[in-house]
Amino acid sequence: MGRAETALLRVEVAYSPAPGQVDIVPLQVPPGTRLLDAVRASGLCERHGLQANELRTGLWGRLHPADALLRDLDRVEIYRPLKVDPKEARRLRYKRARTGPKT
Repeated sequence: MGRAETALLRVEVAYSPAPGQVDIVPLQVPPGTRLLDAVRASGLCERHGLQANELRTGLWGRLHPADALLRDLDRVEIYRPLKVDPKEARRLRYKRARTGPKT
């Protein structure tokens, strides 16, 4: 077995519990590690009261299934649920902008 085959992957797991807050945990994991394994190893679920099997997760801003294999330098992201539908939020912003103060 060569050195490259046994090298650990460097990944980070990120979760934003609230706007403007980010909790990032760097990890070194063996090749063959899956996304959910890294989430569990990070300790973020325990720290923020999350249920690992109910999370929406992804890599670099794109949704990926929990069984996706990780590569070196991947950024695993845990997405919190949306409080407002994006279309509804856009409609409300537009409505506020139209009725806002005029100079």
